[in-house]
Amino acid sequence: MANDLMTRREMMAGAAALGLTVSARPAFAADVSVPPGSLPFGVYDPDGDFADLSGVVIEHLFLPWEDVFLPSLNDADSYALERNRALLVTLEPWTWSRSERNTAQYLRRGIERGEYDANMIAVADVLATLQSPVTLRFAHEMDDKSGQFIWSDWNPDDYIAAYRRMTDVARDRAPKINLMWSPLGDENMGDYYPGDDYADIVGLTVFGLQAWDQAKFGRDQTFDDIFAPRYARAATYGKPVAVAELGYVGNQSYVSMWRDRVRQELPDYPSLVGVSYFNQREVYPWPEGFGAPDWRIKNQVLT
Repeated sequence: MANDLMTRREMMAGAAALGLTVSARPAFAADVSVPPGSLPFGVYDPDGDFADLSGVVIEHLFLPWEDVFLPSLNDADSYALERNRALLVTLEPWTWSRSERNTAQYLRRGIERGEYDANMIAVADVLATLQSPVTLRFAHEMDDKSGQFIWSDWNPDDYIAAYRRMTDVARDRAPKINLMWSPLGDENMGDYYPGDDYADIVGLTVFGLQAWDQAKFGRDQTFDDIFAPRYARAATYGKPVAVAELGYVGNQSYVSMWRDRVRQELPDYPSLVGVSYFNQREVYPWPEGFGAPDWRIKNQVLT
């Protein structure tokens, strides 16, 4: 999954157009704090950097549905309850172990045949017992064409059928959960919309990598440059919209520009109800030698 073996040469090549001096470490370890603003803020925070900070109302979890330690959900529930946070659970339909099961064909056929019903039942039965409010984000970024996920870039009808089957199972066992349908936000995202009954909220992904911006666009992109067209597509469904995964890395001015913007409530985005920061290293390398950015807030500023 994560590519932590990226060489210094690859890192330097990825940032060359920007003129950043990129090393295995950031410029300095910044103070961890919640970005300014009034939008509800969540975080995927496996290092626990935000454990004792106020202003966080969503605790984001990632887990596979195979080889999963289900009691970890109970631990997460206790953690969230102590901090008055809701749970956003991203369920990835594969095993995080190396396995021949990690192929799109294997997954698609298995869902069609009901071979994965038991996996979803096992997860949903635990979700049903949790005391925190729970939103289930299943098989996210299905419109992504990068090859990162085995459930992405399917024939839309096949994906919709699989998504509906699995979320039907989840809601049958845990009727109080909310469902987040969560595309990357590309132009083809609408092809994968499962229908109004299968999406209580639409989640989007927004990452800002300054070196990428400079290499591809010749300028820094703002949060709005990336988010606005994705929001416009998502808002057509009449559902609440959230940024399910957010990250930004660059020099101090770039990070400050993003940080000061991501939690602002603006009339341009009336359906936006919250943002959730991905406070971890990238789990899949960016193309063309840009490597695996470290999105963690304490490491996001480069020189």
